[in-house]
Amino acid sequence: MDFDSFLTSLGTSFIIFVVLMCLFAWLSSKPGNTVVYYPNRILKGLDPWEGGSRTRNPFTWIKEAMSSSEQDVINMSGLDTAVYFVFMSTVLGIFALSGIILLPALLPVAATDDSIQAAGKNTTSIGTFNDLDKLSMGNITAKSSRLWAFLVATYWVSFVTYFLLWRGYKHVSELRADALMSPEVRPQQFAVLVRDLPDLPKGQSRKEQVDSYFKAIYPDTFYRSMVVTNNKEANKIYEELEGYKKKLARAEAVYAESKSAGKPEGTRPTIKTGFLGLLGKRVDAIEYYNEKIKEIIPKLEAEQKITLKEKQLGAALVFFTSRVAAASAAQSLHAQLVDTWTVSDAPESRELIWNNLNIKFFQRQIRQYVVYVIVALTIMFYMIPIGLISALTTLDNLKKILPFLKPVINITALKTVLEAYLPQIALIVFLALLPKLLLFLSKTEGIPAVSHAVRAASGKYFYFTVLNVFIGVTVGGTLFKTFKSIEKDPNSIVDVLANSLPGNATFFLTYVALQFFVGYGLELSRIVPLIIYHLKRKYLCKTEAELKEAWFPGDLGYGTRVPSDMLIVTIVFCYSCIAPLIIPFGVVYFALGWLILRNQALKVYVPAYESYGRMWPHMFLRLVAALLLYQITMLGYFGSKKFIYVGFLIPLPILSLIFVYICQKRFYKSFSDTALEVASRELKETPSMEHIFRSYIPLSLNSEKLPGQDHLLFDVHVGSFIRSLWYLVF
Repeated sequence: MDFDSFLTSLGTSFIIFVVLMCLFAWLSSKPGNTVVYYPNRILKGLDPWEGGSRTRNPFTWIKEAMSSSEQDVINMSGLDTAVYFVFMSTVLGIFALSGIILLPALLPVAATDDSIQAAGKNTTSIGTFNDLDKLSMGNITAKSSRLWAFLVATYWVSFVTYFLLWRGYKHVSELRADALMSPEVRPQQFAVLVRDLPDLPKGQSRKEQVDSYFKAIYPDTFYRSMVVTNNKEANKIYEELEGYKKKLARAEAVYAESKSAGKPEGTRPTIKTGFLGLLGKRVDAIEYYNEKIKEIIPKLEAEQKITLKEKQLGAALVFFTSRVAAASAAQSLHAQLVDTWTVSDAPESRELIWNNLNIKFFQRQIRQYVVYVIVALTIMFYMIPIGLISALTTLDNLKKILPFLKPVINITALKTVLEAYLPQIALIVFLALLPKLLLFLSKTEGIPAVSHAVRAASGKYFYFTVLNVFIGVTVGGTLFKTFKSIEKDPNSIVDVLANSLPGNATFFLTYVALQFFVGYGLELSRIVPLIIYHLKRKYLCKTEAELKEAWFPGDLGYGTRVPSDMLIVTIVFCYSCIAPLIIPFGVVYFALGWLILRNQALKVYVPAYESYGRMWPHMFLRLVAALLLYQITMLGYFGSKKFIYVGFLIPLPILSLIFVYICQKRFYKSFSDTALEVASRELKETPSMEHIFRSYIPLSLNSEKLPGQDHLLFDVHVGSFIRSLWYLVF
């Protein structure tokens, strides 16, 4: 990439960002768009604009985001979101403090050497980029005493990282403790999840087995148990009933719309009863859906009774009358054998993965190892196409492979734009295919909670991005260009790869710029969700429920957002000393991200669950992994420069491992378990144990919330019978 292409990439990305930001300021002030730009505030019953749209400065959101406190974020989006901003501010601090020293110290040292000119070659991957190459470590002559500056800088970055990560871990630990000590009643703090129940004793039901076991151990605090059941068929019938309920509401809305002054009786909607509503007899839609609901309700009631009596599984939720008893039970060993009576913290009811609760201990272990093998093979499989993308999406290679494109590619303006964006866009699109696969694999391990599965998928995605993007682009692109020279001299591969690092920095500079200008511009403007919402509202939505479904934003998406941020962290870390100009790009990425996502957290995204900051230890480990990769990269690069004092860097990876060990020993236990001193804090009101218990009943088995009752008379006697059955069984 030449200098013109780099400036084009940077300039056009910035222009796109400014346009998107102006669009946001204009579109977010329109009353018809409030549900897209302020859904979190609307759902909490707050005024979207806090003072009115007409008198509001279009850029007031910046002031609001910057002046908001950590408690504001917790109140609006929960502790998990606040912890994410601790991560953002920690990384921002690392890069800002690193840049304050590295930029004024290293740039003059590199610029005043002449290694590139003396060698008569260019280190950049493509084209001429001498002006920026002169500001990189690649311009330092081998064995030069100037390399001492870069060695000291490597230590500076490492120690800044240690200091800020320690402070961040301590702060998040305090936030988690404060949240868990809250006097608010949270059902999951009174429950534990029990898996791997042993075989039933003769003449005893599963409920009797669980109750007798926990009553013996916790005679004063045991409240009740809920045996997990196989709800597959009940869920299927429930979803069918919910579907007809939505269709009935839609049909009634269409019928109400058809009533007008000229035709007050309206036109009743009709449907065909055959395949996909395309074939069969045409009938009145409202009557048809009512009849279907009447048919399904008794079917669901019958399935509920069968499920509760005959489909009990080897797992249970056990409830206690105090938080201390539940916390103590969750971190205690209940049986001599590790694969029986496995007790852990109960997740929130909304994030339980019910199908995974009955998976046995050793089966979970086997599944985990199988998934690890699949992920490793997939990483290896993806390494090939990622490397090819990095190599083939350069214009020179495209011209060789597809000669018929030469006339188009040689157009100066088009060539500049393609060089600026083509490889980065191809890489971003390719990576977008991964998250759902990784989340599916994580759930397959037998993980019991959505938040845990998201953390597991996030870790897998991190290794994908680092191994395939960072290493794949660097190694794959270099090997593709230098294959012939390596074939002649295989021993030169290490030097070739090391010398390619400064040149590959230009690719990553534009990649980071594209991410923070275009990526965050689209995040702020929400153009895509806005267009989708208005199209659905105009052509598809007829009921309030359908409208809400059209604009509901979902959560912040930690499973993909955190690994994407980690990739940027890894890139900036590894090039911070080799090409210090990348540091300002990292600072802008996390500063813009902090500002824009702060606005989104306060006004847009709605959390799907609350894990009380349990993502932090995972983010911490990935940050240290990125730091280790940086330190090892610098060791290798100093070695390629034949710097005889490279041994002074050997302590750094060792220090990083010691740092991780100390942090994990000091802080991690409070994240995996709830400290009893935290759980012992008094509540502001006596908890309703019945409410806590019922909050975990699956919707498909909860007779008191049986859908269809808003439209039809419900048989009170049958409902009472099912409730009685719940009390008998659970």
